[in-house]
Amino acid sequence: MSENLETSIGTKKEQYESLLPQIFALIDGEIDLIANLANIAAALKQQFGWLWVGFYLVKEYELVLGPFQGPIACTRIKKGKGVCGAAWQNAQTLIVPDVEKFAGHIACSSLSKSEIVVPIKKNNEVVAVLDVDSETINFFDDVDANYLEKIVAEIVF
Repeated sequence: MSENLETSIGTKKEQYESLLPQIFALIDGEIDLIANLANIAAALKQQFGWLWVGFYLVKEYELVLGPFQGPIACTRIKKGKGVCGAAWQNAQTLIVPDVEKFAGHIACSSLSKSEIVVPIKKNNEVVAVLDVDSETINFFDDVDANYLEKIVAEIVF
């Protein structure tokens, strides 16, 4: 396993294409979930410089903060609340171009302007979400959704 990450420049797609094999190498053979989530969050933050990237884990009836990179965050989120809770409830990736226009948005940081949340499933049940925030309105798109979904598909719960 390599502890070095080679960041790349280019289009968003090219950056993901370079990053994915590195992330997969980081988590290959590692059985500790928290270690893998921490390394994935760090790799994504290092490559893209997003405001916030991290995970919330489903624990009973709430999403509970897991490994992340960025400013402090909300610790617990109810199902259906905010972008993370909505993605959990609907069990699908949610892209929010402008968080100020999302009904019920939970403002953990006033710097966040757009957001993408990708559910992580085990046996067709959401067990966690990957949450990413940007300081730029309308930052995330289908390219992000496609590659982030590929990353979370490799996470073993």
